Amino acid sequence: MQAYEFINNLIPPLKLSDKSGKALSWMEEIRTDILPVVDQGNFLGLIREEMIFDQNDPETLIENIPLDNLNCWVFSDKHIYDVLRVGAEQNSNVVGVLGRDKVYMGVVTMEDSIAAFADSLSIQSQGSVLILSLYMTDYSLAEISRIIETENTKVLSSFITSDPLDDAKIKLTLKLDKPELRHIKATLERFGYKILDHYQEESGISSEEDRIGNLLRFLDI
Repeated sequence: MQAYEFINNLIPPLKLSDKSGKALSWMEEIRTDILPVVDQGNFLGLIREEMIFDQNDPETLIENIPLDNLNCWVFSDKHIYDVLRVGAEQNSNVVGVLGRDKVYMGVVTMEDSIAAFADSLSIQSQGSVLILSLYMTDYSLAEISRIIETENTKVLSSFITSDPLDDAKIKLTLKLDKPELRHIKATLERFGYKILDHYQEESGISSEEDRIGNLLRFLDI
C-alpha cells in the first residue's frame, strides 16, 4: 500500500519550457484540470486550468506562471493514507510522488487513493458500519470486538476520529461482516456504549461509486 504502487502513468509532467497551450491540450486529452510541473527531476508544484486561463495567452511559458501546491507531494514509500492526507490538506486531486532522493517519480490521483484505501479497509466487503462515541480513556478495541463477537459478528476494520464537540471523546467507526445490527446495537448499549449512527449494506456487487460512498461513510465524512 505504498504510494509508488499507485502512480498514474497517464498523467504526464509539464516542463518549464512548455507553453500553456500545450498544457491545456494535455488536460483536455486526459480529462483533468491539473498537472504537475517538473524541472530536471525536481517537483516544482501543480498548475491548474484556471491559472492558465487567467494568462489568456497559449504562448505563455509555464515558467512564467506562478505554480500552486509546492508541497503537495509524498515520498514513494509512504502509505496510501499519507497521499489522502496530503491531498486533503492541499485541496488537490493529485499528489506528487518523490523518491527518497527527492527525484520526481509521478503522481497519484485522489480517486486511485480512495479506491486503494477502501480495499485496505475492507470497505468493499458486504456488512455494516457502526459509529460509536466514547471517551478515549474507555477505548479498548479488544473489549469492543469481544462484545461484538458474542453476536457471531467480526470487526473487519476500524477507524478513529476526534469528536469536534468534546476533545476528551472520540468517534470509533467499525466495519462489521454482518448486515444485521439490531442485536449488536442492543448488546453494545447494554454495556454502556453510545451509538451515534449506523449503516446497513445490502448484498450484491458494489460499483466503484458505491465503494467510494462506503468509504466516505466509514470515515464519517
